[in-house]
Amino acid sequence: MRNKVVLITGGTGSFGNAALKRFLSTEIAEIRIFSRDEKKQDDMRHEYNDPRIKYYIGDVRNIASVHNAVTGVDYIFHAAALKQVPSCEFYPMEAIYTNSIGADNLISAAIAAGVKRMVVLSTDKAVYPINAMGMSKALMEKIMIARARLADPKIIICGTRYGNVMASRGSVIPLFISQIKSGKPLTVTDPEMTRFMMTIEEAIDLVLYAFEHARPGDIFVKKAPAATIGTLASALKKLFRADNPIKIIGTRHGEKLYETLLTREEMAKAKDLGDYYRIPMDDRDLNYNLYFVEGKPETSAYEDYNSHNTRRLNEEELIELLLKVDYVKRELENWK
Repeated sequence: MRNKVVLITGGTGSFGNAALKRFLSTEIAEIRIFSRDEKKQDDMRHEYNDPRIKYYIGDVRNIASVHNAVTGVDYIFHAAALKQVPSCEFYPMEAIYTNSIGADNLISAAIAAGVKRMVVLSTDKAVYPINAMGMSKALMEKIMIARARLADPKIIICGTRYGNVMASRGSVIPLFISQIKSGKPLTVTDPEMTRFMMTIEEAIDLVLYAFEHARPGDIFVKKAPAATIGTLASALKKLFRADNPIKIIGTRHGEKLYETLLTREEMAKAKDLGDYYRIPMDDRDLNYNLYFVEGKPETSAYEDYNSHNTRRLNEEELIELLLKVDYVKRELENWK
């Protein structure tokens, strides 16, 4: 990062703030925060008060504002997205405009500006997607791979895919803590629903690992444990010494029973790197024989990698992980 210029789209969000703190500890020359929200940018300006941080108001949907932010940039971390499943279900075109077309705008601008490396952030919901949010992110991945396939190989365009970041904005942990503190029942969709558990620091580690090791079109996935929503609710109750009742409300619009990080087909070609999987780019061209004549029988021997078949955290293990989350630690201190 020494003397480099970095752009973070969606930079006022959970990832942007965590990445910013990590980068400020380096000899970086400039960090550009790109987002639509002037209020959050102003909050960050007062919080960090560092001349290396530059703020750009803009929208990934508006390619002119993207070009302005990308000029002179060395590296890009693309985190701007619509992430809430229910809102994307009701406004699917908004998800496409931001998550899919917005990513294409950014990649186009990055290639034109000669950006050296770009990492786009995807989600487990992009695998076997059943909701508009996941579908728009799956399309973003396909766009990234297609553009990486045709771009100058000196420009590294790659991606990461991870599950829910614990206590990120709009996630279930802040909701449960709020319900605990206000004495309300904890609203659990399905106690047996599983989700991958990852801290924001682990998400940053994954993105930086991809940044350092990727080839064009790669997608990197971090191996992660999972927990049921029922276990998460009971762990938080125990942590806060609360006796709130649990209310089962049923699966919400567009939700899955479990999430998947790699498909069976991806597992067949993924490279196991210890803590991570690397999914190499499919570099085939439009030679249809490769698609319809020559198959891969060994693919049938694999199963996908999902939150039901990964390591399952028990209550005590989950409490230990929760205590590593800054938001949870702050809420506990305030509660006591």
